[in-house]
Amino acid sequence: QVQLVESGGGLVQPGGSLRLSCAISGRMVNSMIVDWYRQAPGKEREEEREWVGEIMSGGSTDGPDSLKGRFTISRDNAKNIVYLHMSRLEPEDTAVYYCRSAGFWGQGTQVTVSS
Repeated sequence: QVQLVESGGGLVQPGGSLRLSCAISGRMVNSMIVDWYRQAPGKEREEEREWVGEIMSGGSTDGPDSLKGRFTISRDNAKNIVYLHMSRLEPEDTAVYYCRSAGFWGQGTQVTVSS
């Protein structure tokens, strides 16, 4: 069984940066695809989570055009952690951020962008 634990969320001012972590156990991170999603306030259903990007087992990454240039994904194979690097944050980025892999979700970490 795969377990994912997100961390690194918090309150940040507009224009700021954050790095979220997704610590994975049960499988090596370089053997799996790991996705990041976010769920904005007022969106209650899991189906309403927005895809933020992914990192493949080979290390390549992909994401929506709307976030490219601000959001990047990397990983540390030795620590078995996948990171979501977010920059030039906007209030619209406020959401609970989740990582997902092999059908398993983490519990999420809250990111609030506000002055």
